[in-house]
Order: sequence, then C-alpha cells, then structure tokens
Amino acid sequence: MNILFLHPNFPAQFRHLATTLAKNPKNKVVFGTKRKEGSIPGVLKAIYTPSRQVRPETHHYVRTLENAVLQGQAVYRLADQLKRENFIPDVVYGHSGWGPTLFIKDIFPNAELLCFFEWFYHAHGTDADFDPKEPLTADDEARIRMKNTPILTDLYSCDRGLSPTQWQKQQFPPEFHTKITVRHDGVDTNYFQPKPGAKLVLNDKKLDLSEVDEIVTYVARGMEPYRGFPQFMEAVSILLKKRPHCHVVIVGEDRVAYGRSLPDGKTYKQLMLETYDYDFSRLHFTGSLPYSQYLQVIQASSVHVYLTRPFVLSWSMLEVMSTGGLVLGSKTPPVEEVIEDEVNGLLVDFFAIDRIVERIEEVLDSSDKMADLRVKARETIQEKYDLSKLLAEHIKWIYN
Repeated sequence: MNILFLHPNFPAQFRHLATTLAKNPKNKVVFGTKRKEGSIPGVLKAIYTPSRQVRPETHHYVRTLENAVLQGQAVYRLADQLKRENFIPDVVYGHSGWGPTLFIKDIFPNAELLCFFEWFYHAHGTDADFDPKEPLTADDEARIRMKNTPILTDLYSCDRGLSPTQWQKQQFPPEFHTKITVRHDGVDTNYFQPKPGAKLVLNDKKLDLSEVDEIVTYVARGMEPYRGFPQFMEAVSILLKKRPHCHVVIVGEDRVAYGRSLPDGKTYKQLMLETYDYDFSRLHFTGSLPYSQYLQVIQASSVHVYLTRPFVLSWSMLEVMSTGGLVLGSKTPPVEEVIEDEVNGLLVDFFAIDRIVERIEEVLDSSDKMADLRVKARETIQEKYDLSKLLAEHIKWIYN
C-alpha cells in the first residue's frame, strides 16, 4: 500500500502509525510536512513550503482560511511532484484544519482521503466563551465561525474521519458524525509506567529534588489561560506559603500555544510572576524537556495538576495517569470523559483557586489513601487508551 501522511508538524499524531506502517515492506510511506527536523526509519519525508504568508490586509475573519489555502496549494504542488515520481497513494491521511488536505481529491481523485478531526470551533458553549471575564464581540463570533471553513471542506471531501475522544467528536456537526470514528492515538504504557520511589534529578537543569517528598507538577506546551496557567500560578502562590517543604515543577515553554497573547506583549509567566509572590527556591521552570526527562518529572510527581478549558484533551494527562500519577484535573468535559472524581483521580472547578489548593493538600497529606486512585488511573489507560491495542485498531481502520 502507498500511504501519504500530511501534517505541518512532523510527526505529531502520526508518529506511531507511520513508524509501524513503514516496517511493512509491502508499504511505501511518504510524510508531507513543513517541518524539516526529525526522521522516521523507512518513511520518506517530503517538505512543502507555502508560496507566501497570509497578507496583513486580508480580512481578519478569513486569515485562517487564506493560510489553509496556501498550505493546501503547497501540498498540491508537492503531490504533483510525487505523481511525476510515480508515487500514487492508495490512502492519504492528514490533519484537518491547517489546509494540507484541501485539494487532495483534485490531485489524487482515486485515493481514499482520511482526515484526523481534532477540533471544530464554536463561539459559545466550549472554549471561546468559557471565561466570563473574556466576553466575545460580534467580530469574535464571526471570526470563529469562519475558522471552520477548511474543516467543513474536509468533512465534505473526506471518505472517513477520526477524532480522538467522544467529546471532540461531539463538537462536529451532527450531520457528519457518521463519517467520524472515535479512536485515541494511544499511550505507550510500557514507556509511561510507574516507578515506585522515583526521584527527580535533572542535572543539566541543575535541579535536584531527590530529598523532596512533596512535588507538585504541571505540564503544557505553553503557559496560557487555555490550560489554566493563571489559575495554577495563583494557587501555587498560596500553596508555597502554606507548605514550606513543597516544590513545584512546571514543564513547558513561555509562550501561548492556544488562545490569545496578552495585548501588551508580556507573557503569562511574566504577568503571574509580577502579580503574586513566590519562593523561587521552590518554584522550578524547566522549559521543554526530552521524553526521558519529562518521564522522570511525572514519575516523581506527588500530584499533577491538569487544568483545561473545554478544548482538546492533552496527551500529558493520559501519560501521567499511565505512570500511576495522581491527577487533579479541572471539572470540564474533556477531563470528565476520562477521570471520575475520587475513583481514578480528583476533579476541581477550573476557577476555584482555594479549592485547587485544598485538593492539592488533600493529596499531600494523605498519599497512602490515594494509592487506589493511582492504581485505577493506570488501569484506565491500560484498558481504554493503550497504544498497543489502539495502534492495531487504527491500522485496521486505515486498511478498511
């Protein structure tokens, strides 16, 4: 089988699929992407580059659409080159939203087009209007509606689609639900496994917490309101004053991955550090970490705080659970699909700062009583999100 993966970031959700399919000598796997870094054995990487950036004068409602069209055009040109080199895919599997899949049915009309549908945007009822302090304008509502244009094109054009969780599938228009299968990417439970008595020592970060018994962790791609960073940092300022032996470790970059940046150019990290008082000897920012060090962090965690707006579910929450970690998650739909309060984790209101602190202390004061929750957390991932099971199902779905 000839298969073409499409994703601007390499390898993203397709890492395990591309790796496994490339091991089969009967397959030829090509991965079209904008990202030059990285490689997978047996996978031919094909770089596409849009001809230009979105123009500043483009109406702000349709900048997302223009960007998607530019990416789709670049992929079309890449596909035309692949065709001249006698690569005709039987299947094209791409991430919907950024645009690479837009014109696949025009260049490869006989290929089966599969789309990974991660999110469908709504002005009301999910992420955009979640914080009452950030009311939407009419411009916001119109812009959010238009962000769905390339996704709607893919929903029409694709043969089949996949969404990682029920919550995420439910965001898409009901009339397209019959096209979308729910199947998570999967968690490598052999890699993300418990390590009793794990100690956190990151020598290159000059971080040695091997003698620390209370470690609160937080992981996100960026430090932003979508993942509850301001609420977490306010809670941390209280927590560190109440618990003199507690340390907090934050993994992620000082940037906004989802949502809006601050209008004055400050980062949310800068804002939080200016707004509240902290004992910086016990507050540790590691930046992004390689998987081996990230694993050390979550294995040594006493309690892991995961806050999110009603938005896509992060891999990190499931990976923490796979290590037998105790997750204190926000009581929002994507989290509630996985965590049942006081069964396989703890839940808390996203905006309830004092309650976040209380529940963290609840874990730190009764770690032995939380042992069952940790066991159930790992069992949940092994039963419903294990990569070894889901990968086989995912490949079968591709071949269908």
